[in-house]
Parts: sequence; structure tokens; C-alpha cells
Amino acid sequence: MEKQNLPVVVVGAGPVGLAAAAHLVERGIEPLVLEAGASAATAVREWAHVRLFSPWAEVTDPAAEKLLAPTGWTRPDGTTYPTGGDWAGQYLQPLADALGDQVRYGATVTGVARAGRDRIVDSGREEQPFTVHIRTADGGEERITARAVIDASGTWSTPGPMGANGLPALGERTADDRVSYRVPDLKDPAVRARYAGRRTAVVGSGASAFTALALLADLAKEEPGTHAVWILRRGIGEATYGGGEADQLPARGALGLRAKAAVEEGHASAVTGFRTEAVERDDDRLVLVAEDGRRLDPVDEVIVLTGFRPDLSFLSELRLGLDERLEAPTALAPLIDPNVHSCGTVYPHGVKELSHPEQGVYLAGMKSYGRAPTFLALTGYEQVRSITAALAGDHEAAERVELTLPETGVCGGAGLFDEPGTAQSDEGGGCCAAPATLQIGTGAPAASGGC
Repeated sequence: MEKQNLPVVVVGAGPVGLAAAAHLVERGIEPLVLEAGASAATAVREWAHVRLFSPWAEVTDPAAEKLLAPTGWTRPDGTTYPTGGDWAGQYLQPLADALGDQVRYGATVTGVARAGRDRIVDSGREEQPFTVHIRTADGGEERITARAVIDASGTWSTPGPMGANGLPALGERTADDRVSYRVPDLKDPAVRARYAGRRTAVVGSGASAFTALALLADLAKEEPGTHAVWILRRGIGEATYGGGEADQLPARGALGLRAKAAVEEGHASAVTGFRTEAVERDDDRLVLVAEDGRRLDPVDEVIVLTGFRPDLSFLSELRLGLDERLEAPTALAPLIDPNVHSCGTVYPHGVKELSHPEQGVYLAGMKSYGRAPTFLALTGYEQVRSITAALAGDHEAAERVELTLPETGVCGGAGLFDEPGTAQSDEGGGCCAAPATLQIGTGAPAASGGC
């Protein structure tokens, strides 16, 4: 078959994958969306209880809305904020339903390659279509031929570990009965019982950690003895809690302020400069040990929210151009480097920044950011608009920027704050402060560990 007559395979029926399919349909190109789960937005449904910090107006895609319009779908109030469950049920699943048999469920992609060419072979490579290997829900295997591949499979399945060096801390794997890598759903009675009246360590410094701290603080108001120990690898400075009232995404700013209140009201204590090296058992509880030898008082549970990373294993036979640090496309990496940028300072980008030495394959959505955090849905929608325009031969549209991102109010990224003198200290100890255990506000329990 001529390559142009083959479908474009989209990996993942999440928000960006489905938006890619909608744009392909709008361009007259046949998509085939491969989703490992049994329904659309499988990953989003796993955090159904978490509210987005972007309103409805910023989490739906224009091409998707056009595809949905004939079905009678109308977008919810654009000023309100959906939960993950709202997003999946009220938008993403209807969009997948509108795409019909162009979305295939129970199809796990296990490999992508050029037909008849492994990674080494140059001869005739660009003329060959792609072969996409899948495992079906019943354990069978199939091979699909495609003209191009858009990998929008995200990073949800590969959360970052507790260990500060990027590898699991010693004992982390064997303590998995007490370690979670997800924001807890405290409306679930079983989950609530796991954390009520207990001491929980929260490892991480982003929006997910803020959310967990705020939820545990609310639980502490109802369940005596509930307390969170917030583990930070750096100090507390002006930007620790995000943009606050300066954030042009107000809900994100408010989330950081809720985390700050949790600490100031004594429902959480912050341990700074703590880089976890080991997790040890103390009867039924866990003790976290830092690289500098500090040991925290035992905790009952640990919630690790240290970001995500891409699963590149099934792309090993493709020639990808990836930054050696972020595992993001080489042209995109400088724009999203968390040592320099927050999501509001990332320049809108498209096919030019997302291209690889292997023509016709693209990483889109959260996966395109590799290990960099703070991805916005709007960014992903702009990415796939540009990619699909390029696949349709409309290079003027592919190179045009059609997105202005809201600013965050945070002037720097994550990594720079580890360096002495890059942020000013406040009363709680700043980035320049020596590692310490902080107790901020009143009513907090006795200090854990120490310098």
C-alpha cells in the first residue's frame, strides 16, 4: 500500500491523543487511536477525584469541539473547574465515542519500527511505513502498518521514585505496601482509613504534593492524630508555594496557598534539604534516611509525588533525538528546562521542535516533556494542531503559533533553587539555609529528626 493511504496511529486515548485524532479527521487523514485501557482517558480516571487548576475553557480542543457538535454535545461552563472524572466523563469519553471505530481499546503498544528496517539500517528507510506491534486484551499479538505515529501515551505509568538520585531509595520497593505514588482519594472509605489518625510523609514539591498536603490537612481537622510530614529536597523560599495570587491560573495559585496554610496551621511540618537515600522498617512503620545521615521519626505511610518520566522502551527501534537530561526532543528541551522555566514561561511550540531524525514519528502531550513538569493541556492541543497540519502538507499552518499561555507568576524553575544564593531565605529557612526540620505555625507536633 502507498504510505499516504495508511492511517496515522495515535498511541493513547487521553486528552492529547484524542485531540490529535480530531485534528487528523478535520484534515481528512484517517487516525487509529490505540488505547491500552478499556475506555478513553484511562489514566485521567485514576485521578478522577483531583480537580484541575485549568477551567473547562482551557481543557477542550477546538477541533474536538467541532467533531462533537453534531452529537449535541455542549461544553460545560467554561469558567468552572472540572475534576479528572468530569473531564473523562463529560468530554473525553464522548469524544472517543464520536471517533467510533477509529479508537481501539485493549491495545497495548509493545513496539514501533520501520517496516523491514531495524534501527541500524539506512537503506530505503524513509520510504518504508511504520509497523506498530500491539498486545491485545486477550493476550494476542498484532502488527499494524501506519504512515506516521503520534505517541501521546503520557507518563502516568512511570512515576518518579523517592530516591533523590533518580533511582528508588534502598528499601523503597520492599516497602511498597506503605508507599503510594498517587494523590489519595480521601472520599474513598478504605483510602481514608489508611491515612486517618496517622503520620504520612509527602515527598515532592509540585502541584500534586500541594494537593496531597491540602487534603491531609482537611482530614486532620476531622481526624485527630492525622499529620503530614512534607519532605523537600531544597529549602523553603518565595517560590516554594508557586505563584500564589500572582498566578494567572488562579486555581493553581490557590492550591499552593492551601499547602502553605496546611504548614502554617500545624497540620503539616516541612523537612528541608532532605534527599532520601533509604527507607527502613521500624516494626509497622517506616523511617526515612537522608544522604547526610539524618533519620526522621517513623511514619505510617509515604506518598511519593516526585514527577513522572516517559516510557521509551517500545520506541527503541526508532531514531529519536532526545535531550540526555530531560528525555524530551532536543529542540524542545531548552524551552522547558525546569532549571530555567515554569510552565508559564515556555514558548508555544509545534512540529519544528517536536521532530526527530526519524521522520514521521512524534512525541506529543506530557510525553513530549520527558521528565519536565508543569505541562498544560493547551500546550498539547497546540502541539497536535501543528503536527497534523504538517502531516497534511500545510506547512504554513504547522509553523504558525496559535497559542498564548497564561503566566505562572513563578520566575524560575525547580533546579536553580538548589543552588546557594539563587533565592532569598524567609523566616522558615530559604534555599540558602542549612538542611533543617521546620515547624511553622502553632499546634504542630514535636520536631522530627534534626540537623
